[in-house]
Amino acid sequence: MFAICVFAHSIVTRTSETTRPISILYLSKTPMSETVVPPAPATAPASFKEEKYFLEGPRSRWREFTFSFQVLLEFIRGFRVLHFVGPCVAVFGSARVPEGAPYYALARRVAAEISKLGFTIMTGGGPGIMQAANQGAKDTGGFSVGCNIILPKEQSPNPYLDRWFECRYFFVRKVLMFKYSQAFVIMPGGIGTMDEFFEALTLIQTRKILDFPVVVMGTDYWQPMKDMLDSMLRAHMIDAADLNLMLFTDSVEEAVAHIQKHAIEKYQTKRRLTFKRFRILGER
Repeated sequence: MFAICVFAHSIVTRTSETTRPISILYLSKTPMSETVVPPAPATAPASFKEEKYFLEGPRSRWREFTFSFQVLLEFIRGFRVLHFVGPCVAVFGSARVPEGAPYYALARRVAAEISKLGFTIMTGGGPGIMQAANQGAKDTGGFSVGCNIILPKEQSPNPYLDRWFECRYFFVRKVLMFKYSQAFVIMPGGIGTMDEFFEALTLIQTRKILDFPVVVMGTDYWQPMKDMLDSMLRAHMIDAADLNLMLFTDSVEEAVAHIQKHAIEKYQTKRRLTFKRFRILGER
C-alpha cells in the first residue's frame, strides 16, 4: 500500500478548467480539443541537496541506504508513468531557444513529422526546443511526454505534454529517456544537450542499447562537433561503425526517412513486446 500511495501523487493531469493532482492509475491522453493549462513551477523538495551531498563522498550507512531507497522509488514511479507510452523518439536541445526562432520552428516541424510515423515524442519536458518538439507532436494529434527535472529555480513542465514525470535526480531522468526511446534527435543546445548526445553515442558504441539512429539537426551549428568526430576517427580513437547510424542534416524529410528506415525496423524486430494492462492496478 505504501508504494501505491507514492505513485498516486507523482504526476498531474491538465484539463480546460483546472490543473489538479490525480493518480497515475487513471491518467489518460488529453484530447486535442481541450485547452492545455501549464502547472505552477515545480518546487524543489526539502531534500534537494541530498544528491549534492551524496556526490561529495561517503556518508553514514543509514543515509546511503535511505538515499538508495529514494532513488529506487523514483525509478519505480517513472516506470509506472511511462510503461504504456509506446515507442518514443527522444528530442534533445536547448531550453533557451525562444518561440519564433528558426531552431524552434525546425524542432516543431521534425517532431510533427516523426509523430506521424506513430512514435511518441519524448523530451525533457521543459521550455525551448523541448517545448517545440512536444508542440509539434500535438500539432499532428500525436502523443507527447516529458521527463522534467526538479531544480531550485527552473523548470516547470511545458504546456504541450499529455503525460509527464518529474524527476529529482538527473541520472534517473536520463535512464528513463533512453530506456523508452528508439531514436534520438539532437537539436542545437548547450552542455546538457552535449551530455545527452554523447550519452547516446556511448550507449550505442558499448552495445548497452541497440544501435538506434541519432539524427543531428543544424549542420552549421554542429559542424565543429562533426569535425571533432572526424578527427577522432582519423586518430583511431573511434571506429567508423560507431558513426554508422548518425546523420547530420537540416532536412526534415531526410531526418524522418532515416528514422523510418532504422528505428522502425529495430523496434519491430527487437522490441516488439506488448504488455497487458491489469485493471486491478488501474492500468488503462
